[in-house]
Amino acid sequence: MNWLKNFVPPKLRKLVGGQREIPENLWHKCPNCSQMIFHRDLAEKIHVCPHCDYHFRISSKERMQMLLNDSEHEEIEINASLVDPLKFRDLKKYPDRLKEARTKTGKNDVLTVTFGQMETHKVVLVVFDFAFMGGSMGIAVGDGILEAGRKAIEENCPLIIIPSSGGARMQEGVLSLMQLSSTTIAINEVKKAGLPYIVVLTDPTTGGVSASFAMLGDIAIAEPGCRIGFAGKRVIEQTIRENLPEGFQKAEYLLEHGMIDMVVHRHNLRETLVNIINLLTKPKGANLIKVNSPIKNKQLSEANLNSASKRTPLKSDKTV
Repeated sequence: MNWLKNFVPPKLRKLVGGQREIPENLWHKCPNCSQMIFHRDLAEKIHVCPHCDYHFRISSKERMQMLLNDSEHEEIEINASLVDPLKFRDLKKYPDRLKEARTKTGKNDVLTVTFGQMETHKVVLVVFDFAFMGGSMGIAVGDGILEAGRKAIEENCPLIIIPSSGGARMQEGVLSLMQLSSTTIAINEVKKAGLPYIVVLTDPTTGGVSASFAMLGDIAIAEPGCRIGFAGKRVIEQTIRENLPEGFQKAEYLLEHGMIDMVVHRHNLRETLVNIINLLTKPKGANLIKVNSPIKNKQLSEANLNSASKRTPLKSDKTV
């Protein structure tokens, strides 16, 4: 029993050298290598483990700061959607879960739609925040991607979506499943306008999100080690009664089997996106540009980017 802590009054405890309170979250444990990382070191590395390159999940705000120019960008407002249309309740009422998630993240819903610039290129960027109810897709996501598609067509610029989601939001039932078609319509409109649509898959991208807009990109990029799929490994194994290969839903496995175009380290992501947009929107013979990335890295080769751009032809490919 610590008599100083339990019985000595607080003011007297200070005089005799009471313990100072140590803030939480100063150190983070890497889930992959179990190394302890100081929070400032982790932030400087854009939340990538300096020991094993494990990519931590990051907020939508951090993602936008990493990719967009420092100049001002415009956040596109999404029309307020129905709240609890099915009067859903599990252990908590759905409105209570929404309130809790909004307090935790400071966001109205899972996605943020922004119009800004990457170097000299105008882009519409859609970023999911997994911290908001696991990045689940509800009516607001369908509305947000429709607005993003319209903005991209209006500004004649590429649409980039960065999903991080467990799938459809069960609290909105069949209404959440309807967003698979809504988001697909939005993507088709962007493609009809001849504009590039790029997807950056992050951990995790599963369920209804992977069954709709997340796998429709003209260029499909993934962060190292991220999990991509529809159902979980255990569910699939129980259904087909077969053992599945190790890591079969990891980005590297999908790259080997032709499901995605490239796996790109987070430190190289901005540079890669700018060069892809440059290839898809500039006349033939335009030089790739060196981007001022947050972390100094080697420039990607033109051959790799050219091979990725051949995945799905675009109207704009005629001038590439």
